Amino acid sequence: MLKNRFARVARAAVMACALGGALGATLMVTGCGQQPPAFSNLDITGNTQFGSDFALPDTSGKVHTLADYKGKVVVLFFGYTHCPDVCPTTMAELSQALQQLGPEDAKRVQVLFVTVDPERDTPQLLAQYVPAFNPGFVGLRPENDAQLAKIAKDFRVYYAKVPGKTPDSYTMDHTAASYVFDTDGKLRLFVRDGQGATPWVHDIKLLLG
Repeated sequence: MLKNRFARVARAAVMACALGGALGATLMVTGCGQQPPAFSNLDITGNTQFGSDFALPDTSGKVHTLADYKGKVVVLFFGYTHCPDVCPTTMAELSQALQQLGPEDAKRVQVLFVTVDPERDTPQLLAQYVPAFNPGFVGLRPENDAQLAKIAKDFRVYYAKVPGKTPDSYTMDHTAASYVFDTDGKLRLFVRDGQGATPWVHDIKLLLG
């Protein structure tokens, strides 16, 4: 079943992420007397070049905005379900990070997966793919090209279809990064993908206070 396949992909990605994250944590060295930066990732607090809000439907058609998650740290991640590497790895990193935060802090974090491939990522497909990594993750799907173009422009996200051998085998080039809002709904961080769970845990703890 498709749902089982997604679950296997998610478990494999989480395991690989855990190994990579452990190695990354081992290799992190802080120089004597040096003050580490407040955030591990890029602090874009106060930067007005990026979007400040969004309004997108989930897999059931309900529209979500930042106001729905007041009091939570919100991670906005752009990807697609047919992505062979970056997307499942990032979703696994986020799932692992929430596990490391513990159940109480994890409840105060909302991960939103925005598809850049609504042509193939039907509501049914997203509803199976996204929760396979964590039941609390929510998939958002632009209803048309104009809505996708708008949110991509708002958040300076690049996306482009790369033709495959058949019409349905194309891939999507896209910005491999996420945006993080604090508990007051303010955009705070630009997070590069593929760093492991450790930077996520560090920065989310700071935002949760």
